[in-house]
Amino acid sequence: MSCMFKGVICDKAFGDYYILGKELGRGAFASVYKCQQKGTSNFWSVKLLNKKKYRKVAATEIGILLKLKHPNVVRLKEVFESAEEVHMVLELVTGGELFERIITRGHYSEKDAACAVKDMVTAVAYLHRNGVVHRDLKPENMLYEDLSEHARLKITDFGLSKILGTDATMHTVCGTPTYCAPEIFLGKKYTQSVDMWSLGVVTYILLSGYEPFIASTDREMFKKIIKCDYEFDSPYWDAISENAKDLIRKMLMLEPNKRITAEHALKHPWVMGLATKNVHMEEAVVQIKTFNAKRKLKKATEAVLAVARATHHLPLDMVQMVNIGDSTTPNTNTNITGGNEKMT
Repeated sequence: MSCMFKGVICDKAFGDYYILGKELGRGAFASVYKCQQKGTSNFWSVKLLNKKKYRKVAATEIGILLKLKHPNVVRLKEVFESAEEVHMVLELVTGGELFERIITRGHYSEKDAACAVKDMVTAVAYLHRNGVVHRDLKPENMLYEDLSEHARLKITDFGLSKILGTDATMHTVCGTPTYCAPEIFLGKKYTQSVDMWSLGVVTYILLSGYEPFIASTDREMFKKIIKCDYEFDSPYWDAISENAKDLIRKMLMLEPNKRITAEHALKHPWVMGLATKNVHMEEAVVQIKTFNAKRKLKKATEAVLAVARATHHLPLDMVQMVNIGDSTTPNTNTNITGGNEKMT
């Protein structure tokens, strides 16, 4: 069998070297399982993709991850290609999602948030130096390597990412709406600065527990994003330092060319930990817990709806379930892509 993708193993099977374990998660394009390397005590994760159905996604992620090696980016060990599937053997990260870690920890302060943001910005700076734009940065794509106190935060899921060539601009509409920059919605050409906008949204949520562009409908949310219409609402932001707000303002700049770069963000005093508070943010933790629960509910609902659409059957109770939750929170977990067009 000839390989469809570069840098993968075609003449040997995944099952010859690994034992497939329990399912760890399921996304829009793939399923992820735990696996053990035969003859060793080494555990990895393996991402399974239907190579014919998601050829472009697989090719993008494989091509990018094979060229990356950084402590804040999940590592791709090797790839096995069969007639129907692609098995991507990845570093096993066991520390959980970014927001899950915050909810379960006993103390959470600006200092903790700044440490998480520093890990994220460090990873993005590395990606941008290597000509890679992630294009789908969001909390669920940020995982801790293990449960230790000082575990590194790692960026995952490069299925919508892009390697920049001589032209440093892109135009495909893709990503998750809540975290998308204005220029993406406007259909304009955009640059790697869209990643910094996404990190600005994540940072805002880390410090408050709710989205900066919250609205009653997706349409209203899009309008707010396009206008960069957000506030540091009282009383939620009253105790947050001015340095934290300054970083967010610089990340959520409407004009892409004025938006702070990852390299400059690493030198910001708040990211460096020189101007952070160590006071427990109880209200932010409560808000993040609520935000995370709603996000998971919507993700589960969308999964059932996808199956229902595929089988042309939509249960009545599921129609009702779509409206569960806070009406002021938009549907923020759906990825948007430019249909079947080539991602550029």
